[in-house]
Amino acid sequence: MVEKKETKTATRKTTGTRRAAAPKKAAKVVVALNAENVGFKAGDVYQALAASEKALTVAEIAKAAKISEEETLLGLGWLFKEGKIKDEDNKIVLA
Repeated sequence: MVEKKETKTATRKTTGTRRAAAPKKAAKVVVALNAENVGFKAGDVYQALAASEKALTVAEIAKAAKISEEETLLGLGWLFKEGKIKDEDNKIVLA
């Protein structure tokens, strides 16, 4: 005859409070700040706006151009300075 061993399982007490999950850290975007790189980002932004043929938000431009919002803002600054784009109801459109 085989003896059954008694095992005790530990029970965990809960206090009714949960720990908040640690906030996720956003990945840092490193952008090379030189005229050549900013000029390329401006070209990406311009091409995205030309392809859409309508006014876009910064987030929409970044998604269409497949670049970060920070890079989009660099390109927008370049294009605003050159007078290639204009602002319409918080959206950007080709001038």
